[in-house]
Amino acid sequence: SACGGAAAQTASSRELWTILLGRSALREPAQIEAELDRNWERLLLGLCYYKPPSSSSAEKLKSDKDIAQPLKDFGFRISKLLGLDEQQSVQILQCYLQEDYRGTRNALKNVLQEERQSQALLLKIADYYYEERVCLLRCVLLLLTYFQDERHPYRAEYANCVSKLEKDLVSNYQQQFEKLFKAEAPTWETHGNLMTERQVSRWFLQCLREQSLLLEILFLYYAYFEMPPADLLTFTKIFKEQGFGQRQTNRHLVDKSMDALVDRIGYFSSLILVEGMDIDFLHKCALEDRPEQHQFFSTPEICKEMDQILLTFGDLPHHAPVLLAWVLLRHTLNPDEASLVIRRIGNTSLQLGVFQYLTNMLQAMGSSGNNCTASTARMCIYGLISFVITSFEEETLGIQQHMINVACEVLAAPSLAELFWETKPEMGLGMILDSAVGIFPQKIGPLLQLLTALLSDKSTAKKVYSFLDKMSFYTEVYKHKPNDIVSREDETLWRRQLPKLLYPLGLGQTNLRMPQGCLGQVILSDQGYIVRWDYSYSSWTLFTCEIEMLLHVVSTADVILHCERVKPILDLVHKVISTDWTVSDCLLPITSRIYMLLQRLTSVINPPTEVIASCVNCLTVLAARMPGKVWSSLHHTGFLPFASTPLTNMAQSISAEGMKAGNYGNILVLIEQPRGEYAVTVAFLHLVTTLVKGQLGSTQNKGLIPCVLLVLKEMLPTYHKWRYNTCGVRERIGCLILELIHAILNLTPEGDTPSLQSLCIYSLTNTDAGQAVVNIMGIGVDTIDVVLAAQPSSGVSEGPGQVLIQTVKLAFSVTNNVIRLKPASDVVSPLEQALTQHGGHGKNLIAVLAKYIYHKHDPALPRLAIQLLKRLATVAPMSVYACLGNDAAAIRDAFLTRLQSKTEDMRIKVMILEFLTVAVETQPGLIELFLNLEVKDGAEGSKEFLLGEWSCLHVVLDLIDSRQQGKYWCPPLLHRAALAFLHALWQDRRDSAISVLRTKDKFWENLTTPLFGTLPSPSDTTEPCVLETCAFVMKIIGLEIYYVVSTSLEQSLKETMKKFSSGKRYEYWSNYVKSLVCHMAKTEEEGMRCFPECQMLISAWRMLLILSTSHVCCLLMHSSVFDCYHYELRIDGGNKNITKSYRNIQSLQVPTSMPCLRIGSMMATLLLILLKQWRSVVASAPDVLAPLSQILENILQADQQLMGRTKAKLFSALISVLQIQGGGISQLPQLLLCVCDTAQDEALALMDSTRHVAVTGDIHEDKDSMETDAAPRTLHQDQRDGVCVLALHLAKELCRVDENGEHWLLVMRRLPVLPSILSCLELSLRLRQNLYFTEAALHLLLTLARTSQGATVVAGAGVIQSICLPLLSVYEVTTNGASQNLGFSRKSQDSPSWPGVYRLCLSLMESLLKTLRYNFINEALDFVGVHQERILQCLNAVRTVQSLACLDEADHTVGFLLQLSSFCKEWQFHLPQLLRDVQVNLCYLCQTCTYLLHSKKMLHHYLQTKNGDALPQGPLPRAQRAPQTPSKQPAGGVVGVGERDEAEQKALLAVQCSLLKILSKTLATLQHFTPDCCQILLDQSLDLAEYRTLFVLSFTTPAFDSDVAPSFGTLLATINVALSMLGEVEKKKEPASLNVGTLASSEDIQAVKSLLMFTMENCFYVLISQAVRYLKDPMVHLRDKQRLKQELSSELSTLLSSLSRYFRRGSPSSPASSLLPSPQSKPSTPGTKVVQEGQEPFIQLVQAFVRHVQR
Repeated sequence: SACGGAAAQTASSRELWTILLGRSALREPAQIEAELDRNWERLLLGLCYYKPPSSSSAEKLKSDKDIAQPLKDFGFRISKLLGLDEQQSVQILQCYLQEDYRGTRNALKNVLQEERQSQALLLKIADYYYEERVCLLRCVLLLLTYFQDERHPYRAEYANCVSKLEKDLVSNYQQQFEKLFKAEAPTWETHGNLMTERQVSRWFLQCLREQSLLLEILFLYYAYFEMPPADLLTFTKIFKEQGFGQRQTNRHLVDKSMDALVDRIGYFSSLILVEGMDIDFLHKCALEDRPEQHQFFSTPEICKEMDQILLTFGDLPHHAPVLLAWVLLRHTLNPDEASLVIRRIGNTSLQLGVFQYLTNMLQAMGSSGNNCTASTARMCIYGLISFVITSFEEETLGIQQHMINVACEVLAAPSLAELFWETKPEMGLGMILDSAVGIFPQKIGPLLQLLTALLSDKSTAKKVYSFLDKMSFYTEVYKHKPNDIVSREDETLWRRQLPKLLYPLGLGQTNLRMPQGCLGQVILSDQGYIVRWDYSYSSWTLFTCEIEMLLHVVSTADVILHCERVKPILDLVHKVISTDWTVSDCLLPITSRIYMLLQRLTSVINPPTEVIASCVNCLTVLAARMPGKVWSSLHHTGFLPFASTPLTNMAQSISAEGMKAGNYGNILVLIEQPRGEYAVTVAFLHLVTTLVKGQLGSTQNKGLIPCVLLVLKEMLPTYHKWRYNTCGVRERIGCLILELIHAILNLTPEGDTPSLQSLCIYSLTNTDAGQAVVNIMGIGVDTIDVVLAAQPSSGVSEGPGQVLIQTVKLAFSVTNNVIRLKPASDVVSPLEQALTQHGGHGKNLIAVLAKYIYHKHDPALPRLAIQLLKRLATVAPMSVYACLGNDAAAIRDAFLTRLQSKTEDMRIKVMILEFLTVAVETQPGLIELFLNLEVKDGAEGSKEFLLGEWSCLHVVLDLIDSRQQGKYWCPPLLHRAALAFLHALWQDRRDSAISVLRTKDKFWENLTTPLFGTLPSPSDTTEPCVLETCAFVMKIIGLEIYYVVSTSLEQSLKETMKKFSSGKRYEYWSNYVKSLVCHMAKTEEEGMRCFPECQMLISAWRMLLILSTSHVCCLLMHSSVFDCYHYELRIDGGNKNITKSYRNIQSLQVPTSMPCLRIGSMMATLLLILLKQWRSVVASAPDVLAPLSQILENILQADQQLMGRTKAKLFSALISVLQIQGGGISQLPQLLLCVCDTAQDEALALMDSTRHVAVTGDIHEDKDSMETDAAPRTLHQDQRDGVCVLALHLAKELCRVDENGEHWLLVMRRLPVLPSILSCLELSLRLRQNLYFTEAALHLLLTLARTSQGATVVAGAGVIQSICLPLLSVYEVTTNGASQNLGFSRKSQDSPSWPGVYRLCLSLMESLLKTLRYNFINEALDFVGVHQERILQCLNAVRTVQSLACLDEADHTVGFLLQLSSFCKEWQFHLPQLLRDVQVNLCYLCQTCTYLLHSKKMLHHYLQTKNGDALPQGPLPRAQRAPQTPSKQPAGGVVGVGERDEAEQKALLAVQCSLLKILSKTLATLQHFTPDCCQILLDQSLDLAEYRTLFVLSFTTPAFDSDVAPSFGTLLATINVALSMLGEVEKKKEPASLNVGTLASSEDIQAVKSLLMFTMENCFYVLISQAVRYLKDPMVHLRDKQRLKQELSSELSTLLSSLSRYFRRGSPSSPASSLLPSPQSKPSTPGTKVVQEGQEPFIQLVQAFVRHVQR
């Protein structure tokens, strides 16, 4: 409501000025033209646009219904105070509220009602109104400045507008000027009681400023358009009346601060009159001798009247140029008629000091870089003085130096120096140059001052150089006539009799020799004889001599005199080499002496600072081209600060210990600070900055540390307190210091410390230097506005305000960089504290930074402030919202106002959105403020939200609206920033905002618009931000689909995705990404231009594809075979591109290939995921392996360090494909070779690094021999997904595919793969390092050992040497010489662990022994001998630990013993005691397993008490070895009691299954330690001593006690347990008794039944064999034999009847081949044949035995 309709139509003048400057979003010439068309009438009216109050306007305002009453009332108050039209007053109020109001709209009502607040608002609006008036005039000034400048982009538009204004502009502006200087000052009676003295003074300052601007406009106008003589007369009268600004109506109000403005009015008055006389044209007329063509020739009456007026002039210095110009005019047009007037006026002009006045005026105008007014003034004065000097004798014009000064000022205008060299030397300024040459080198200054001014570009530099190189006169002054000359009688000509050295102290080349017979013209003067010798020489040699001379007299009284001669030389040299570097070689004799000069001059008692500054300035220019040379020479002068001891660490550097301030430091403290003049300091800062930017090496940069430290410690914290004589120097020094720091922070970081950069960062974060920078940033927007307002000049590019803005901008940038670069630390540094501390009353820095949003002059200032806020919001632990305090809402409104504005500079908008994007994650309070969501209906507990009036989402939704795209206020960068903000909301799950957005009309349609567009091909340079835009859209869709249940998704999103799918956009984007990757591969040699954007798009597309595999229903990417196959090819295509990119990389250096590597790595990950998701498709896709192996080959040829991650992913992909596809593959030989090569290299590298770590002693022993709960230390390269480990796994898969071994055998012969792997394996085992590598290597060896060829190769490579002894260190951590208690890991037995490694070694030994048989028996016995302690310990441990890991080891151990038991005789021969121990332990193990299987309750109790974690709380390990454990956990984890029971039941089943397997293998092993049944039954001559008795003669059921020896009772119990379990299994097949632990499948049930049968068979076998052994043993008592027969007869009969009952129902086959590896299932004794023929023979055997016993 506050910004009503009128404001919308009427843009403020300031906005118009911003647009015309090109600082807004409107940058197209057509847009500028439209603005000018809309506003040209306002510009023509000028200040008359603002009308005085009138009753009609008041009536109209009262009757206007659109404007709220409070605003109307306030409008009347504004009208009264400012004397402004009522309607315009309301317009001003509305514009002010829109642009400059610093409160919230809600607070406005209170402000308008409350008297004190409304008064303050009134005064602010008055200031705003004054600025509006000034901006209006500045617009016209801008048009006049550039409408004829061909270089300006809007020249044509400006020119059109000026042609419309041309007719009435002058008359309008002239009237306004008169009205202003005649205006009566307002009083409180006429303008209300707010018009205090202070306000009146403010009004008058404005009045002067407007007069100055009006005159400036008129002056520029007349520079382009001719002034009629009558107008000149009118202006002369006006200016006379006004006293050239001195006789203001209200001159009683002038105070000292207004003097500059009053002078400026005087300057422009006098310039307008001079310009009006058209001196340039007059000069032209005089040259062509056609005076009648000048407009004043034909107006004698006006000339006479002018004469009369000008004769009264003479009391003000401003009159001087006007009088001088008029003298010229009259002298040229009619010299005879007005000679008396000419003489009088001319004398008055000279008495007023016309040349000094012109010099002062041009200096006050400022430098003429971008200042058109200043250059136009210089052009005007150039014409004047050129003509004056041409027309009048030089002697009559006063002191020559004054003329030279003004000539130098004039020549500062662009292109005048070139113009000078093109004119004839005997005309205009050429004559001044000529007279300056006449007194050279007697007086060096004048000529060099002029020539320095005449240098502007390379062509003029060459002219100046050659001019000075060929001098033909040498002027000297003699008080008395010397002896060695002959002269004429009239003393007008002298002749040298002897040659003369001109410099008595100079040697060799540093001297000039005037030859004998040289002639000289002599003029007598009051100084003596002035002789001008006719002698040719080069001034550059003379300058060298002068410098040499100064070096000689440096410590004498002549030094000051000589310094005056040398300073102009140095200034000229500085200007020459900075303008044209190519001349510098010729000036080497001079520049090489500057170092010595600097050294000598800085060490005298009272050093000449100006000369020293000139020396340093010269060196700065040299340093820009050859920093190294300048630095090394400067180093020896003692001028710069230096370190007396070498710098080694940061603490020493910061303390400045051993550092000397050098001669410069002394000058600063002893000379410059007391005097308040800082020429050397400014030069020193320039020099150091140049050296830093020169990118010296790190050693030189270290040398600069003392200089930088001096700046950081002694200058930056205190420079604002120094004494200053000249205004603006303090700001300049501050700016230069920050420029130096900025340059240092932008250096590329160096490795060594302390580096310049780390020193700077440390100083700024921890010392007073940082506080000084904080103070600069804390200057605040109000101070800057005050300084800008106080500038008298209209120029927008120079002045104290601009220096201040630049300083603050640098402070922002420096702070931002310091925070970005500073090393991470837990301690909050003083800088961070200062930045984030909460001060009272909004005084803290965060609030000050945020308020820079109100600054309107330079758009970069608020932008950099927001950038710093963004950085602080990210890293600082504070709430920005809290820091803003009560101003938060108002600042939010200001941010949003700038964000909404159609004309605002786009970069500020982007920065605001970026700041908000960061705030989403880090600043919850602030983002809530900006989101401004309101709860619907205000109902308690309701969760529906609406967008508030001041929500940033309005703007964001506008920006993504598809109808806005391509409009000037929504460029691609801004669109991207808006989407980044939305993405941040989704990523941070801001549900309230998301819920509002997703239901907005057309939201999803607008959001996804970019995805439906067609992008230009990647090779056409597009705006890279468009790629990011698409990436953000993909990411938002991905997040929405991932987090929202598919049924709750918005219908519009579903429809959009349908359209996406049906519109073949998946294909389009797949193709686009493919071409993008191709393009990146091609262009990365040139260096990628927009790499991050491309990477982001590829990453987002990858995410969308991955999601599409799992959320098919939402993303509609049909996973039907055809589609997937299609996409598979797409992705594959992408990877082929990577292949190409990798081919490119082969020939490249490391840095350039990094981008493509990242992309390759991303693509490889995508491939891996898709392979896993689309298994069914891959299974039937024929050509997946071919491109993969090709890529692999290319990758392996590239730089290995960079390729690690990508290689690993490719290996994973290959493993996946092999596992899915299996079968024979054509690329096998090549692939095997690549993989084995990699594996070998990686193994060797790993070995080196492991050795290195071992040597440096960085190995920590694990805390327990078998405990691996502590994550293993991942040393170099040993990671689960590392290249080395994956290469071994892939090799294993390939060997598995290559069943007959023809390919891998060839590879093994070509490459020493196995020796490398085994060496590394040995080292890893010995040092207990590289767990993952060890596991993978053992798996590979296991796979090889499955075939006889493989086993032979593995054994031949020395596997036993690599494993046998080193394996001890895997589990042996001895204390007091005894092996520790068995700390079996309670981890899942599948995760990598050292016990797992031990188990794998056992499997490997088992496999080798099974395959190689007698060829491996010795090695197997060595192994069992070395590890006997662990083996026996393990067999025993089952009784105490029933964790799956422990049981698994027991299983592996028994499996190995089962193989070894086939070689009893060899074993008995080599290790008899061990054999006995193993036999005993196996019997005990049999007893333990039987007992635990028999007593389920006991087992359950054990599991709960001893091994609590064996009952898993979450998902169970997927039991590959225990088929009873279903692989999925109960849904939702174990919550209720029932689920807990179920989990316990599953754990119990797993343990039972393990025990059963151990039992079956134990019995199979024991079968080999007992006589063969058939043999013992049939063969009477069997040697019984060969077999020991294993079981004692007892028939009691086994107890769970180690004291009770295993007996026949144990074996019978085993058979009973097996039978009862068989019964249970049978029961479970019936659906009626669905138990908790229902078995997984019929195959599992069958497997368990087979296992139980196998157990029973072996048990019967051992029982029968042992019984017969007892019966045949003569040592056994007959009574015992009898008892044995009786017991066995009854027990076995019972068992047989149960068995036959069971078999009648149908029983499984045996042995349990599905669960046990083949070696265990085929005992090699003759008995097995019987067993394998089914249950009948097996029962028959038992029956036969029973009959045998009963006999």
